[in-house]
Amino acid sequence: MKQAIFSVLALAAVAPAHAFDYPTTERVEYVEQCMRDGTTSRYEMLYKCSCAIDAIARELSYEDYVEASTAQKAMSIAGEKGSAIRDAQVNKDLAARFRGAQAKAKTSCFIN
Repeated sequence: MKQAIFSVLALAAVAPAHAFDYPTTERVEYVEQCMRDGTTSRYEMLYKCSCAIDAIARELSYEDYVEASTAQKAMSIAGEKGSAIRDAQVNKDLAARFRGAQAKAKTSCFIN
């Protein structure tokens, strides 16, 4: 019996991390920005924003998150230089995917 328990614990210890796990710094940056944008108390927003990044992480792999969130941010680049980014269909699709995941996360985490 003890060997079975130790075998299970050993397997759990060497199991790979979840495929959609994000670096801590990325999660913290998202939560901080979300909290700045929030309309309720910082304490309440901490929990809501943490919930939101967890929901996004369940939907988008970290690589997809980086591409989609970068495309979303790049859409705000003004002028001619930004038009090449804004006009590319792939960037429009990536930005839409990020906005969709974020909207779904905000709804499920009660962020207005």
